[in-house]
Amino acid sequence: MSQIELRHLRTLVALRDSGSLVEAAERVHLTQSALSHQMKELETRIGCALFVRKTRPVRFTSAGTRLLALADQTLPLVHSTELDLQRLAGGESGRIYMAIECHSCFEWLLPAIDAYRNEWADVELDIASGFHFAPLPALARGDLDLVITADPVDEPGIHYFPLFSYEAKLAVAKDHELVAKEWAEPEDLVGETIISYPVDRDRLDLFTSFLDPAAVEPGQIRHAELTTMIVQLVASGRGVACLPNWALHEYLQNDYLSVRSLGEEGVWPTLYGAVRADQADAPFMLGFVDVAKDVCFKNLKGIVTAELEPLKFR
Repeated sequence: MSQIELRHLRTLVALRDSGSLVEAAERVHLTQSALSHQMKELETRIGCALFVRKTRPVRFTSAGTRLLALADQTLPLVHSTELDLQRLAGGESGRIYMAIECHSCFEWLLPAIDAYRNEWADVELDIASGFHFAPLPALARGDLDLVITADPVDEPGIHYFPLFSYEAKLAVAKDHELVAKEWAEPEDLVGETIISYPVDRDRLDLFTSFLDPAAVEPGQIRHAELTTMIVQLVASGRGVACLPNWALHEYLQNDYLSVRSLGEEGVWPTLYGAVRADQADAPFMLGFVDVAKDVCFKNLKGIVTAELEPLKFR
């Protein structure tokens, strides 16, 4: 199979997984026009249309579905072989000692670790809690190798890989008065009890991106360690909470609570993988970032490709 055919298959898979030409182009690092040209080239070669234009998410034809099945069989084999060849070239083993600052990230991190270990068996990998110490300074010192964070700090020698963006949504009880509104305004939370993870408020998007700019103070803040506990408190009318849209998906499906955007446009944080700059191009580290993105986009509902824009440090 020629290189251009592999490139076509990768682009087709990106189009399926993202659901739109714009997001697919970002994933394969092309302009939208270049991606469209590539798809037209492939359609010309095989003599069939691959997908229906101007549909969202993209709807594939029978020919497109058949090629996607080929891609799902072929690309993992190619990727696995490429990894084996890279290991044979040397320098592919290493250590990833990681910490997470995102309480709800365990939902996808453990499957990502399992998938990574299947591909990078020679890499020593372990995880520590990032909730009771400052992980980014520890990363800079060399005590850690990777930190999962939505709160980047301008620390010398640290490189940030954007993993994905998500909407931080307000969870409320089903009989809360905000259910009658299309979205929440800062003033709606005056006097409310905010239920959050045990994190300083200057690292909570509800405050930094929503309440503080409007100079609004809630009634009180109550802490809970687990997402399930927060959801139970919200559902029973003990307060409201700001959680990632993907973490709320299961509870919405089961009709436990209601959610509203923070403002008309919503608040969209980005989750990053932070590494030391001297390891930013290490194949085993890039491999983890790629696996993490793949697992997240396959399993988390509501996330989008992270915008390529300058980092906003706290």
